[in-house]
Amino acid sequence: MFEFSQDEVAEKKRLIRGLLEETGLTGIYLKKTANFSWVTAGGYNIVGLSTELGVAGVLLTPDRGFVVCSNIEVPRMEQEERLVEQGYEIVGFPWYEDREAALVASLGGPRLGADHAFPGAVDVSGKINPLRYSLTSWEIARYRGQARETARAAEETALEIRPGDEERAVVGRLSDRLWSRGMDFIVAFCAADDRISRYRHPVATDAKIRKRAMISVNSRRRGLIVSITRFVQFGKVPGDLQRRYEDNVYVDSVMMAATKPGRPASEVFQAAVRAYAEKGYPDEYKLHHQGGAIGYIGRDYKATERTTEIIRENQAFTWNPSITGAKSEDTMLASSSGPIVLSEPVIFPTILSEAGGFVFRRPGIAEL
Repeated sequence: MFEFSQDEVAEKKRLIRGLLEETGLTGIYLKKTANFSWVTAGGYNIVGLSTELGVAGVLLTPDRGFVVCSNIEVPRMEQEERLVEQGYEIVGFPWYEDREAALVASLGGPRLGADHAFPGAVDVSGKINPLRYSLTSWEIARYRGQARETARAAEETALEIRPGDEERAVVGRLSDRLWSRGMDFIVAFCAADDRISRYRHPVATDAKIRKRAMISVNSRRRGLIVSITRFVQFGKVPGDLQRRYEDNVYVDSVMMAATKPGRPASEVFQAAVRAYAEKGYPDEYKLHHQGGAIGYIGRDYKATERTTEIIRENQAFTWNPSITGAKSEDTMLASSSGPIVLSEPVIFPTILSEAGGFVFRRPGIAEL
């Protein structure tokens, strides 16, 4: 059973009802797992961990709130997800009867919106997504704890790697640590040796680690997602690798320093391109995306020079610039008082990186 704030629940309902008023809709139906967790302050409608749509949906009208699901899900929605306590009426239907669309239509009124393709509804996902971008104080408190625990889990796992370990065994140990802390993951990489340089998305294999390893993970707890990357080296880090790694951290620091509320996200991308060139790697940004907004989705949007989104106060970002063989990735908040890195190293060695008038405490490569 999870804890939630009634004030947070009320704020999320207020935002959706504001959208109802803006659009003239009579009801909005939210079934995407990201939106369900957001609107219920951390509720879960997932069964399959990798599904975009959950097994229950929240339907909000101007004056009522419903959770629509099959009879299979009703007890959990009531007892563990605590949605009756949040003011929702649970409306169940027999799992063997296809009644969801009819129920939502009867409860939601004649002008229905939804966050996905739904019979008779207007797709309003493009208007719902931005409502999630500025995190509330309750979400920030949860996010801070999760980011620190994710960093510790990844760093503990990385520091126990030994020569001969298989990549997928490392991911298994990381998974165990995350689950024990109430988290799962939507992405987890472990790359050994030359696979770090060869692949930007090194899905774990049976490859054995010889000299170095990289761990990357997008942890998820009650909907919120944290992204980080860490590196280990057996013995002394080669000088060329150390230089490339520190240059990469600098690019990341430039991006975080440029992540300011009120500015277009495209400006962060442009700052990254300049930082790559400044350090002597003008084409490396072309080999992988540079990251973007995060929160209840791994990346709500990825920043490019054509991105039109404006950075919001208390919006979370994970930038992930990479120089072949190196990568830098942590989760931060955009704040009018300056960037706040949530997933700073906990037990890893640290390096200091200065950019844009800020000094960032960043993870180094751990020598084992």
